[in-house]
Amino acid sequence: MNQEIIKTNNAATPLGAYPHARKVGNLLFLSGIGSRSAVDNSIPGLELDANGNIVKYDIEAECHSVFANVKAVLEASGSSWDKMVDVTVFLTNMKKDFPTYNKIYGDYFKGVEACRTTVEVKSLPTPICIELKVIATLE
Repeated sequence: MNQEIIKTNNAATPLGAYPHARKVGNLLFLSGIGSRSAVDNSIPGLELDANGNIVKYDIEAECHSVFANVKAVLEASGSSWDKMVDVTVFLTNMKKDFPTYNKIYGDYFKGVEACRTTVEVKSLPTPICIELKVIATLE
């Protein structure tokens, strides 16, 4: 079975020993992709206090950033936005952020018809408020 590891400079650098994506046959599996900038690892709209605690964050800015990162990995892999078949979304504050995220998601995913699961998690590895896990096709 054809397998290929995908890494790109057009999305935020992985935080550990894993690739951005992996091709297996005609499927593409993306690692968890967050909203950190591919340019400088900054998190759009994030403000931390002197102790590294989140003072404020911007779910809207992070949604646009995470979707840009996902798109960059899809394109680097030879896939595209419209080829997503399954999306798992991790939010750190479902009650506060779901309405904004859901609206932006609807704008980006119009016509894609990917299956979706959205779950709340206590935290993510960096002080981001959203992360996506995606499966796409390569056909």
